[in-house]
Amino acid sequence: MDLRAVRGDITEADVDVIVNAANPGLLGGGGVDGAIHRAAGPAVLAECRTIVARLPGHRLPRGQAVATTAGRLPARWIVHTAGPIWSASRDHSAVLRSCYAESLRVADELGARSVAFPAISAGIYGWPVEDAAGQAVAGVRATAVDHVVEVRFVLFSDPVLAAFEAALSG
Repeated sequence: MDLRAVRGDITEADVDVIVNAANPGLLGGGGVDGAIHRAAGPAVLAECRTIVARLPGHRLPRGQAVATTAGRLPARWIVHTAGPIWSASRDHSAVLRSCYAESLRVADELGARSVAFPAISAGIYGWPVEDAAGQAVAGVRATAVDHVVEVRFVLFSDPVLAAFEAALSG
């Protein structure tokens, strides 16, 4: 599997699957989640509402992933995953790695060959960027796939890109 980091807008990524750093309610919000929902359009939000209605507690457990179509995005599917909120007193690293592994597993089940990830939990959820990058790369590298041949980390700023490039080379 080819892993690389690029700077860009994930909503414009020409891949089979775009991963959304969603909130557990799957109904859009700020940051990457809001940008993906705005670009994808109302059909994706309607699909998310249907999925949430079937989930226990009407929330996606952190570290898990579900798929929808991609609406108006160039991708075929969106895989939504709910990342953990960073805590200095509790280690949620396994949950963050699970976001990447479960998203990749769902994408692979869909038959996707290419996947674009944002920096999950590294925005409003406060995860330190260098560690978030390391967890992302570890989560992807530890996941066996049958179809996915390319994973692209599509990042919004030069410092985040640098952290992911360092994690990929380490």
